[in-house]
Amino acid sequence: VVRTRDPAVLDTCDIVVDVGAVYDHEAKRYDHHQRGFDEQFSADFKTKLSSAGLIYKHYGKDVIRAILKEEQIKDGEVDILHDKVYESFIEGIDGVDNGISRYPEDIQPAYKESTSLSARVGRLNPWWNEPEGDMDARFAKAMQTTGDEFQERVRYFALSWLPGRKIVEQGFESRYDIDPSGQIVLFENFCPWKDHIDSIEEEMLQKNPDAPKILYVLYADPSNNWRVQAVPERPGSFKSRHPLPEAWRGLRDDELSERSGIEGCIFIHQSGFIGGNKTRDGALELARKAITME
Repeated sequence: VVRTRDPAVLDTCDIVVDVGAVYDHEAKRYDHHQRGFDEQFSADFKTKLSSAGLIYKHYGKDVIRAILKEEQIKDGEVDILHDKVYESFIEGIDGVDNGISRYPEDIQPAYKESTSLSARVGRLNPWWNEPEGDMDARFAKAMQTTGDEFQERVRYFALSWLPGRKIVEQGFESRYDIDPSGQIVLFENFCPWKDHIDSIEEEMLQKNPDAPKILYVLYADPSNNWRVQAVPERPGSFKSRHPLPEAWRGLRDDELSERSGIEGCIFIHQSGFIGGNKTRDGALELARKAITME
């Protein structure tokens, strides 16, 4: 790795990244600082690419395959992972590098955030009042930090997130077997589902715009009781599409069973975003009845 801005030296390099004021994939030049540059990862994204995003756009699939060479990953799954890793990891780097805020500038942040990858790499630079030292060594440490985190993210999405998506897809496909409304999804095995619901539902609605949106998700918890969880209005939101009924919120055990008319109830959270029952059938009855109530 050569760190330089000398044009004569750059011309001898096999690939040039983040310097040189040229973006030319055929020539393997990947800078984003030049006037007129306005590339995005795909039509689904608005964030302008940094050099990190450019490299990932062109070589990301090959890198993902290399990281997962010991796993049985299909080409279609590599495509899904390529998009997911960009959305969840690389796009944030592009945004920070290009000075693009995540929200409108007139909104005052509620707190400071300084633990992102970009922030941690930035702190590897020397302080203003200390000697610069060996900048190549600092750069090597930054590469190691970034590479380790990138590989961890790829492996997580491939070996945990992707299997979870398959479980959610199966739940969607069988939802009408669970309830005729099509608004309840049941997972026989728990998985982190919130990250998948929105994208899978969007794919479903593209095929059938009149399909009902999912309101509740059911799954067994580690103690073999069952949970009923309301689906958020949007990813990351604390507001539910259809919270569990007001009349049940904050109640527990026998009092909740008596109020709801359903045996085996355990609790309903004060906000109505989640509840529990001792049995699968009891949780399903809670969800079915909740659909008809406010």
